[in-house]
Amino acid sequence: MHVASRLHAFNRYELKYLVPVDLAAELRDELGERMDRDLNSPAGGYGVWSLYYDSPELRFYWEKIEGLKFRRKLRIRHYGEPDGVSDASPVCVEIKQRVNRVTQKRRITLPYGTARQLCDGRELVEHSPKERAFIHEVLDLVVRLNLRPAAITGYQREALVGRGSDTGLRVTFDRRIRGRDRDFHLGQPNPENRFTIPPHMSVMEIKVNERTPHWITDLAARRNLSLVRVSKYVQSIEAFGLAPRSVFHLDEADLPPLAAPLDTQLPAHEPPVKAGAQ
Repeated sequence: MHVASRLHAFNRYELKYLVPVDLAAELRDELGERMDRDLNSPAGGYGVWSLYYDSPELRFYWEKIEGLKFRRKLRIRHYGEPDGVSDASPVCVEIKQRVNRVTQKRRITLPYGTARQLCDGRELVEHSPKERAFIHEVLDLVVRLNLRPAAITGYQREALVGRGSDTGLRVTFDRRIRGRDRDFHLGQPNPENRFTIPPHMSVMEIKVNERTPHWITDLAARRNLSLVRVSKYVQSIEAFGLAPRSVFHLDEADLPPLAAPLDTQLPAHEPPVKAGAQ
């Protein structure tokens, strides 16, 4: 077969902070003085919806809780609003894995129907020679571990990208973080989503290829930001009672009270065109 490769892979370090949405707005504006808005991130951000697969015993969930140095997750991800998602809609089948402190992502863009044929139907789908290893790895995981849909997460994301010497830097702000434990079709009409992280809180992620710029660490220290181990997938599993709440669970009673909404807008810049949202 002579199909062009749709495979994409990258490694990076990720730092996560849980911040109230009003503080997130201030941080985003301050970062905007040295970074550009991702061209794929319009004012107000874009939707990110992920269907996570796990074993009946929730193997991937427990690997995260136990902090294994090597662990993986399989998901189908859609960028944009889920309304109108059809079998022809482009999605990413993605394996996200952690090797010590490095986050590695490998993914392939497929029509949603084909992605479900691979992950739900457990069928080999058309692929190029360069995609063979990844497709077979996905198929091996779903068959060997008996993976099935476990949870859907969704949120609104705004993304900034570094400029100049900070080209490898990316900062995202995720808010309105929701999930569900049923109705696993991404295009499900009127799904029963609910907040898995209180709506007045957002997750800020700093993503770098190698070393975090010193001015970013200075900003985090000046703002008294504390690193957190928060996983949207883990939060959904625990919020819906699919597993006991762990020490990593975010309890609303322990979070700051409701603050002002994230409603200020980042001035637009002219950053280089990116290949796609991440």
